[in-house]
Amino acid sequence: MDPNNTPDETRAAVNPVAATLDLLGDRLTLALLGHAFVSGTTRFTRWLELTGAPPSVLTDRLNSLAEAGVLERSPQSAGSDRHDYLLTELGNATWPILVCIWGWQREWTPEGAWQPDLVHTACGHRGPATIRCGACGTAVTGADTDIEMDAEAIWTVTSGARRRSSRGPARGAAGADMQFNAVMEAIGDRWSGAITGLALAGTRRFGRFRSALDISPTTLTDRLARLCAVEILERPAGSEREYRLTPRGRALFGVFVFLIRWSMQAFPQVPGPLQVLHRDCGNLLRPELQCRGCDGPVNRESARIESIVPRPHA
Repeated sequence: MDPNNTPDETRAAVNPVAATLDLLGDRLTLALLGHAFVSGTTRFTRWLELTGAPPSVLTDRLNSLAEAGVLERSPQSAGSDRHDYLLTELGNATWPILVCIWGWQREWTPEGAWQPDLVHTACGHRGPATIRCGACGTAVTGADTDIEMDAEAIWTVTSGARRRSSRGPARGAAGADMQFNAVMEAIGDRWSGAITGLALAGTRRFGRFRSALDISPTTLTDRLARLCAVEILERPAGSEREYRLTPRGRALFGVFVFLIRWSMQAFPQVPGPLQVLHRDCGNLLRPELQCRGCDGPVNRESARIESIVPRPHA
């Protein structure tokens, strides 16, 4: 169902960031999109081979992506009851999210060497991109931004949160390039995603996390412990109630700003609970990818993704 074609009262109940985390904060969903971008996969049988997911689970994810307008079904031939699943404009807009996730995992996880490689065809540079402001064209990090939060709306990011069924590796999943295990700790459920987002916005104190999210102390303690265990957050020495982003956590900035950007594209008529402002130019941040080699723009027209295929031992 397209939320922009629903009645006003229904749209008002939609939280764009929550809906985005529900849809894209899923290991198998990211794997499906990843294979679509890297190898042009469009067919159910091929995704089945690549992911090893149970057919019923794969069907559920493809249906969810089609209903969200990320994929569209196209008959494989006239009169056929079999369909290809093609990326839509909204589906193609997830490309920078995948690029940032792969870049983060390449630089910050043990499986980094097997992540798909970003190649900027304009200059030949290989490797993760940086983020720049689309309004003024300058490079930007989390330290250059201010995040404005709707205090009344932010807790709805976690309202009705559901535990995802694919935080860990899927049965029979393909190689490390499509595992997405590490990033799932940050975006794999609404609680973790909201806490990481608040940390990127500058929240540090246990009480501030709790009041912003209307979260129970037990649940908050559990999620903070998980994020510390995977070195996204850390507790400064001598502080029992303060949590800070590690360099690994701060490096998730690109993933989150593109998730927020995508939520605005997916739900253009619904105001979101977060706005990211570029402090230097004063504009709402419109993130763009920038090549580390030549500072040129990186997009699907100027870059390609190459899958890393492990070579068999001699």
